[in-house]
Amino acid sequence: MDESRNDQLPIVLVDDETQVLLLYSGLLKGAGIESVITLDDSRRVLPFLRENRAAAVLTDMNMPFLGGRELLVQIRQEFPEVPVIIVTGVDDIGTAVECMRLGASDYLVKPVEKSRLISSLQRTLEIARLQDQVSSLTRHLLSEGLRNPGAFAHLVSGSRKMLALFKYVEVVADSPYPALIVGETGVGKELVARALHLAGDPNRPFVGVNVAGLDDNMFSDTLFGHKKGAFTGAEAHRDGLISQAQDGTLFLDEIGDLNPTSQVKLLRLIQEKEYYPLGIDQPKKTNARVVCSTNHDLKKLVEKGSFRNDLYFRLNTHVVVVPPLRERKDDIPMLLGHFLEESAQALRKRIPTTPVELLALLSAYSFPGNVRELQTLVADAVSRHRAGVLSLESFRKAIGSGGLNATASGPDGTGLSAEAFLANVPTLKQAEEFLIGRALEQSRGNQGIAASLLGVSRQALNKRLVREKKKKF
Repeated sequence: MDESRNDQLPIVLVDDETQVLLLYSGLLKGAGIESVITLDDSRRVLPFLRENRAAAVLTDMNMPFLGGRELLVQIRQEFPEVPVIIVTGVDDIGTAVECMRLGASDYLVKPVEKSRLISSLQRTLEIARLQDQVSSLTRHLLSEGLRNPGAFAHLVSGSRKMLALFKYVEVVADSPYPALIVGETGVGKELVARALHLAGDPNRPFVGVNVAGLDDNMFSDTLFGHKKGAFTGAEAHRDGLISQAQDGTLFLDEIGDLNPTSQVKLLRLIQEKEYYPLGIDQPKKTNARVVCSTNHDLKKLVEKGSFRNDLYFRLNTHVVVVPPLRERKDDIPMLLGHFLEESAQALRKRIPTTPVELLALLSAYSFPGNVRELQTLVADAVSRHRAGVLSLESFRKAIGSGGLNATASGPDGTGLSAEAFLANVPTLKQAEEFLIGRALEQSRGNQGIAASLLGVSRQALNKRLVREKKKKF
């Protein structure tokens, strides 16, 4: 059974027969469920729940003083978050339907087989866990701020999209289940993975590795380690990264590039919480949480047969989608200031003064390389800077004419896309007017930046604008 906060709470067994309580308690503990409370008097259940939290209550139907049906009704009224499983010696469909209508999570008939008992509890706890996560997520998303803003200090952002992402990360930070971080190259997936770890327990280890390009032997040795003599060159025992990540987080970057054989081993690690170091026949246990990231569409990889369907669904428990920079351009001023300070400090220079046109130029660019590309552009510009105002030359050269965003509003403000505009094959004059209007809009009326986007000189653009103005008069 997977570990979770609900699993740490006790399972409460209620039956007036001591032998039955001993039997069920032994079955649960044999399945790895150590926290079990037994009560042989149903009148003690509600006082117990008023003083203690419980993962679930499993109660007999026919008992003296307070029967299972009455106990179910009272628990559902006073503790609706605690799931209740009814056990009875009578296999009666009407009674079963009545119990489920009153809110029972399941209905078991004696004698209960071990597999049926365990599967019922697993399913009940899983449903309760999901309901708890949904409630927690709803409460947190409706709240204003973050509980632990320090966990996100290394992520420079003020956009609403990123704030919603941060809130979701806080909600799933304590979950024992895998998390999958999805986003384009350069959006900061590893930074989000670290925030997920810090929002949970920053004092535990965080171990990361890029698995792209690792063959199965390298993957196994890197993650699981080996014993001395396991293969040629294994001159000493080596613990793998999963051992280093014990009690903490194991971050696997570029999971979409993992080879099929290694995918099987990762699936076992996630499902069974165990692994085999090379050269060792006995499995080792781990409680490290697995967090993965990818810039691929894993669903498409599953459809092509290059990624396991079962592993995909295991990783898909908590999915964090990091938006590209072009969808949160209100972050550009903050990021620009941050990277200017970072680059100046690294190069031991003063933070340069930026020209007013720079923000307009950057805001008109689509940033295919996302935040990492902006960081690189700023670092290059600062390294070239000598004195005075920061030059736009390196930015213009890197951005070129590819910065024209095809999805922005048209020159008439109608929101016409380039694809729609070109669908009817416009004349050259219409195309020129459209592109000039688009460039001026995205550059916020700055002719120098608009000219850069169009790939012409400022003088050439100015002549066209003057010519068109004269025609109108």
